[in-house]
Amino acid sequence: MRFFERHRLSALATAAVLVVTLGGAALVNGAVRAEPAIVVPVAAIATDEIDLAAFQPGRIVSDFTFFNADAMTEAEIQTFLQSRSCTRSDSSPCLWEYRESTVSQPDAGAGHCAAYTGAEHERASRIISKVATACGISPRVLLVLLQKEQSLLSRPSESGYLRATGYGCPDTADCDADYFGFFNQVYNAAWQFRQYTQEPDRTYQIGDVEVGYNPDAACGTSVVDIQNQATANLYNYTPYQPNEAALVESGTDGDGCSTHGNLNFWLFYTAWFGSADTDPYPDVFDACLNYANGQPCRAPELIPSL
Repeated sequence: MRFFERHRLSALATAAVLVVTLGGAALVNGAVRAEPAIVVPVAAIATDEIDLAAFQPGRIVSDFTFFNADAMTEAEIQTFLQSRSCTRSDSSPCLWEYRESTVSQPDAGAGHCAAYTGAEHERASRIISKVATACGISPRVLLVLLQKEQSLLSRPSESGYLRATGYGCPDTADCDADYFGFFNQVYNAAWQFRQYTQEPDRTYQIGDVEVGYNPDAACGTSVVDIQNQATANLYNYTPYQPNEAALVESGTDGDGCSTHGNLNFWLFYTAWFGSADTDPYPDVFDACLNYANGQPCRAPELIPSL
């Protein structure tokens, strides 16, 4: 469940509600079936062979990995979705066959999300690709977020499509219905990650920060040396770290104070795409080639004062 800080009630929220309030079979009727998958599905996510000792709470993912919008093309996203082992928990479509009409969004300014042009019956893969490009967030990050929050790639459900990225879902209450809907959720999550990056003076920022283990304050905290903006973004979105019990063995529940959100993000990313800690350019190159602190190369006069 995620914190959120804005209330952008616009055509975006309205359109999402229209898609999901057409009766009990809304997501089936609202989705247009595409051609059959041509890729042989792979097994379920294999995280049990990943060494949990490699998890670094202060560097869950590199800035380059998080902000590389060119990590996958739309076609590659579609192929990836078709390769997932998808078990429908109700009559909802698998993500590779899901479609939704989207609503245009304005340019949010330098360093933030660029304009998104809405269209009729867009595939999930196209929505993910277009949002990634508009907001400068890796499509791999968005795919992992969809799995981490609602298991949409492996076990889609009507509820999962409504709450796809957990946006507007506080820890102490149900999700805000104003933000229901797949496109609504994906766009708002990417927008929020960019907002965290543009205005980084927050509870979770680069440096030594107390991070809790659980919404229950009695479970305690410990200091985490947050090393980059991408990791700060993940903590601002999901403000907990796994405790020792959660790190004993992959796939276990840990104890009553264990939370798995950021650990699962790292596990899913590692299982699907390899190391999340990739910075491909040596330090001798221009820092912005690695999206230093989440910022692409921009003229100094375009960089907002924070």
